[in-house]
Amino acid sequence: MVRRQDIGEVTRFDLSARGRRLLGGYWTTCYRLGDGMVDAGPVHRGNALVAALGPGRIRKVLLTHAHEDHIGGVGALRRAFPEAEVLAHAGTVRVLGDPRKEQPEQLYRRLIWGWPDAVSGGIPLQEGDVVTVGGFRLRAIHTPGHSPEHLCFWEEDRGYLFTGDLYVGGQDIGIRSDADIWALIASLERLVALRPRVLFPGAARIPEDPIAALNRKINYYRQLGERVLRLHREGWSEARIARSLLGRWHRIEWLTQGHFTRVALVRSFLRQASSGGVPQRVVSLAPDHDPGGSSSTGA
Repeated sequence: MVRRQDIGEVTRFDLSARGRRLLGGYWTTCYRLGDGMVDAGPVHRGNALVAALGPGRIRKVLLTHAHEDHIGGVGALRRAFPEAEVLAHAGTVRVLGDPRKEQPEQLYRRLIWGWPDAVSGGIPLQEGDVVTVGGFRLRAIHTPGHSPEHLCFWEEDRGYLFTGDLYVGGQDIGIRSDADIWALIASLERLVALRPRVLFPGAARIPEDPIAALNRKINYYRQLGERVLRLHREGWSEARIARSLLGRWHRIEWLTQGHFTRVALVRSFLRQASSGGVPQRVVSLAPDHDPGGSSSTGA
C-alpha cells in the first residue's frame, strides 16, 4: 500500500511493510522534490511507488542510510528512470552495490522488507556536500547513531530538514542492537542548532514544532540515560534496568529475534559510557511526551 500526500513543494509517500500489523502499523516514508527523491522505501513497494509518482522523471535519488526499508525501492526507480543518479554516504553506496553480501539481514527483515536489489554506480556524499534537486539545494549532514552512515539533508533557504530515521516521533522503548545511542543524541543536537522550520521524518507524522519535537526526543534520551547509568552504578543488571525503566517484554523483541530490544537500548547507554563516549552537553527541558509520533523499529 502507498499513501500519497502533497505538502507544498514536497510530495510525501508512506509505504506499508508486509505483515505491518505485527509491527503495530509500521510505515516507511520517502519524499519527492521535483525531479528528485529522498529515500525509496522497501523493495516490495518499489513498483507501486513508481506508479504513484505521477508525471515527470526522477533524475536524482538521495538516500539517508543503508537500511533495506529505505534503499529497497532504488532498483524499481532505476528501472523506470535509468538516467537517475543515486547519491548517498559511501557506506550506503557500498551496501546498495551488493546488499546480500554487505548487509546480512535477520529473518524478520527479509520477510517484512525483503532484500534490496543490487544497484551499482552510486555517488558517495560527504559532510557538507550540496546537491541541487528539483530547485532545492540539499546539504548532506553526517548524523550517525541510528546507523554509522546516516545522513540528513538540510535545505537552508526553506528551513526544510529531511531526517531519515535519525528523528522519528515518540519515546522509544528499545533500539537496534547495532545502534549508538550517544552518537544519536549528539546528532539530534546538531539538528536543533540548525533551527529547522519543517521536519520531514523517515516515518511517523511531521511535527508541528520541529525544534520542540527534537528537544523532547533529546530530553527523553538524556533523562533515560542518566537513570540507566545511576541504576547500573547501584549494581542493577541490564535486564532489571530494562524492565524497570522501559516496561515489560514487548512482542517486537520476539518478532525481531532480539535485534530490537529494551536491553539493547540500556546496553548502548552503558557501552558508550564505559568507553568515555558520553557527550557532555546536556539539554535541560521539561519532559513532554510526543503524542503525535510513533516509535520505529529503526530498520
